[in-house]
Amino acid sequence: MAAHGQEGRTFALVPLLATLVGVVILVGLGVWQIQRLHWKAGILARVAALQTAPPRPLADVLDEAAHGADIDYVRVQAACPSVETAPSVRLYGVKDGLAGWRIITACPLSAGPYRAVLVDRGFVPAGAAPTPGVPLSAPITGVMRKGDARNFATPPDEPGNRTWYARDIPAMARALGASDPAPTFLMLEAPAPPPGGPAPAPLPADIPNNHLQYAITWFGLAVALAGVYLASLIRKRRPT
Repeated sequence: MAAHGQEGRTFALVPLLATLVGVVILVGLGVWQIQRLHWKAGILARVAALQTAPPRPLADVLDEAAHGADIDYVRVQAACPSVETAPSVRLYGVKDGLAGWRIITACPLSAGPYRAVLVDRGFVPAGAAPTPGVPLSAPITGVMRKGDARNFATPPDEPGNRTWYARDIPAMARALGASDPAPTFLMLEAPAPPPGGPAPAPLPADIPNNHLQYAITWFGLAVALAGVYLASLIRKRRPT
């Protein structure tokens, strides 16, 4: 009888421990989403401020980056007359649900801690070839952006075809003959390209912030799991 009682208590502990582990995991996911909520809110506030921020000299901004400053989303201005005529590589991208390519060129720099910065001129749909541009007399304006990290789903790049699927700055710079590139991209905003040229797309039109809904979902699942366990205990303790 003692052995049978011990076995029963051990069996009863299994669903309790499983429930506790499940609740801890679900609550942890909810807390993580709350943290992501605050992180995304900070990005959205920064992007909102960017909409009206005047551009800063690129050399000054890159100098700050070389000393550890976060320059993501900072608007800059630079002289780059060859941006529309220099050799380019292409980066796979999607805009407004349409697959295509982002056209990347290198802008030489004469001042600051780097010798070049890669410029994302914008998006062209798959199958379209960007119209050659002309040398620019006015400065370009754009937004500094970090490259997205490669993940397990990212296809391998094709340097031989001048085609990339991840923002690999060193490799792209080598293909473009640019030495000592800045570690961030300049996402072109202006001037407008000639007809048929890449459409500048420096920032997503809409950056979603759904982390609160996700957090509520995870917390709700944790409550539901605990409720199911408690309900099972109540049923077992009812007299038959």
